Amino acid sequence: MFAWLFSDPLPVGTLAPDFSLPDDSGGVVKLSALRGSTVVLVFYPGDDTPGCTKQLCQFRDHWSEARARGVEVFGVNPQSARSHDKFREKFRFPFPLLVDQSQKVAALYHANGLIVRRTVYRIGRTASSASRGGGTPRVEEVLG
Repeated sequence: MFAWLFSDPLPVGTLAPDFSLPDDSGGVVKLSALRGSTVVLVFYPGDDTPGCTKQLCQFRDHWSEARARGVEVFGVNPQSARSHDKFREKFRFPFPLLVDQSQKVAALYHANGLIVRRTVYRIGRTASSASRGGGTPRVEEVLG
């Protein structure tokens, strides 16, 4: 009855669902095209909100570590490319923000609901497994 509100994140080791989403600059990101890289997906409820801003700024502040480890980071929520672009520019995020307008990708990753639930997934280099951390896991742990 309340699965939309309380669904559990994907279990660790689950095959990461493929997706294709537009980003804030008009490009398209497809998970299968990122094989060979470690990918971090940060599902978050809203652009320019205190909790989401703090979480994404932590990834920004650890960007050199992410790059050194070959980790690709993407923020994901249903807001528009224009909203994402303003948010990204304001806080100087070096990573793309993906537009999941219908929350279809959030649903694949069990991060959807009345609002997107803050959920972080680290997907291995073969895109064959997903580890997860609900809420705001420590960035250092997510980057591995």
